[in-house]
Amino acid sequence: MSKPPVVSSPAQEMGVHELPLRVDAQVVRLELPSSPEDQELLLRLLEIGFLPGEPVRVIARGFPAADPIAVRVGHTTFALRSHEAALIRVSLAAPVEKRI
Repeated sequence: MSKPPVVSSPAQEMGVHELPLRVDAQVVRLELPSSPEDQELLLRLLEIGFLPGEPVRVIARGFPAADPIAVRVGHTTFALRSHEAALIRVSLAAPVEKRI
């Protein structure tokens, strides 16, 4: 009797605002905003380094409302509002390396 093939489920995607403290993740994509103001914000997030594949970690949250959020992307730390952090979609899964 053969076993059924193992199918790996896709990594769970979440917003940076949902990421627990000090947990390593990677940027998967940026959420497409609906308002023109948020479209400018999306460009700013790309310019400061929130690009697919970049390592991300939440290192602190404001008190008492957990806003702003201190987020490290690569080797740089930024303070983001929860609304801004929600546009950055991340995954806890390690990337798959391509062999050439």
